[in-house]
Amino acid sequence: MYGLLTGQDAALARSLHDEGWRGHKLRPLGMTSPQFKGAPRRSGVYTTSPDGSVWFGSPVPEIAGVLVAALAARSEIVWGSARLRVRGCVLDVDAPVEDGPVELATATPVIVKGERRYLLPGDEGFVERLQHNLTHKADVLGLPAPSGLRVLEAGPQRRFTVRGKPRIGAQVRVAMEADARFVRALRAWGLGLDTVQGFGWIR
Repeated sequence: MYGLLTGQDAALARSLHDEGWRGHKLRPLGMTSPQFKGAPRRSGVYTTSPDGSVWFGSPVPEIAGVLVAALAARSEIVWGSARLRVRGCVLDVDAPVEDGPVELATATPVIVKGERRYLLPGDEGFVERLQHNLTHKADVLGLPAPSGLRVLEAGPQRRFTVRGKPRIGAQVRVAMEADARFVRALRAWGLGLDTVQGFGWIR
């Protein structure tokens, strides 16, 4: 993510990385890990195929514009030790959303922490910490915070190592009452923590 941003606007990339966004520690950036179609399933191994996608987003137009320009200029993305050839880019525009009840499901695990440990759906404090994260994001964007957050469904626990540090989470399907503008913003940012590392991306 920061490599892409640096290629187009090094000052913006450095500011987001070091300081966050406009006085907030949160960085309004989201992405997925590479999602490969037809990749064989093997326990404990992340398999690939020749056909895959990576989604990048930001609810802030200034940042999103830099991302679009950066991706349009790329023929390759380096992901860890892998080199992914870019065959093309598509601008994904959400369908219209109305204020009120909404259900959202994630494509990647949601990361939530409380009392210095990772929380999973069903753990005491999970909903409260995820609601706190959503309220903070709404504050960053100057939008009304959602309410009535509920976890409707959760996938199995997943554990990842990111730059030598663990990340533990699970995919979720949640319901909430939310402003339509905030729902659109979440779809370009994600649920929970570490969205800039590929977690919490909404399908």
